[in-house]
Amino acid sequence: MSLFNNHYPSRSNAFDQLVANQVQDALAEDIGSGDLTAQLVPASQLVNASIVVRETAIICGIGWVNACFKQVDQNVNINWLITEGERVQANQTLCKITGLARSLLTAERCALNFLQTLSATATETRKYVDAIAGTQSQILDTRKTIPHLRLAQKYAVTVGGGHNQRLALYDGILIKENHIAAAGSITAVIQQAFALNAGKSIQIEVENLTQLHEALTAGAANILLDNFDTALLQEAVKINQASIKPAVLEASGGITLKNVREIALTGVDRISIGSLTKNVQAIDFSMRIDEI
Repeated sequence: MSLFNNHYPSRSNAFDQLVANQVQDALAEDIGSGDLTAQLVPASQLVNASIVVRETAIICGIGWVNACFKQVDQNVNINWLITEGERVQANQTLCKITGLARSLLTAERCALNFLQTLSATATETRKYVDAIAGTQSQILDTRKTIPHLRLAQKYAVTVGGGHNQRLALYDGILIKENHIAAAGSITAVIQQAFALNAGKSIQIEVENLTQLHEALTAGAANILLDNFDTALLQEAVKINQASIKPAVLEASGGITLKNVREIALTGVDRISIGSLTKNVQAIDFSMRIDEI
């Protein structure tokens, strides 16, 4: 499943508008009243350039790169040598660019910023997806995203082979420990969630097996197991399977590439990982203008 694709199907008008708006904001932030340094280059100077990746990565963000150059100068021509979602190797050339030197230099940083961030999320996601290959579990993201880049990062998760958790607060109900405390009990808060009749998914977070039993008894259909170790996850799966109406079980908290496969093998349905979007380490790209 992919909540992102429900909201912004790939290459739809809404998707293109999302990209255009994000690029417009990024360029406005970077250029402001004008690119002073680009004025050092002759206004009529045409050049050829390339974008090169310096490490192995899953490429994501081609649409953002195109929009950065095209919003600066519609006459810039970009020829991509790879496709979105493709795995590339260090020092591989990704695209060839032709246009006015000033235009390329002005758009360069914003284009690479999007490319390095979204490729980082896609690359990290693919590592986790590959790590649990052959199991029944899915890798999901969270709302722990870079401000103003949530939709872009969630898109990058899908490019990396992952799936989207709820998009935002309006997009689903996730009952956490503070909601339970404020409402009085797991049973009470679940009943209130049902009463909303919001037409959205309802998920409740539990911290131990006692809470799991209560959530299942209260009719929870989607349960997040917070910081359960492997043994507890295995027990939780057994309890869930023995219940009258089993819930979708999701593991979260303390998950790394070292333990994600072990967690997937417990039989949980989903594994959500905040680090896919909040701990991204940018992929190294550079743009180089050919010698004139």
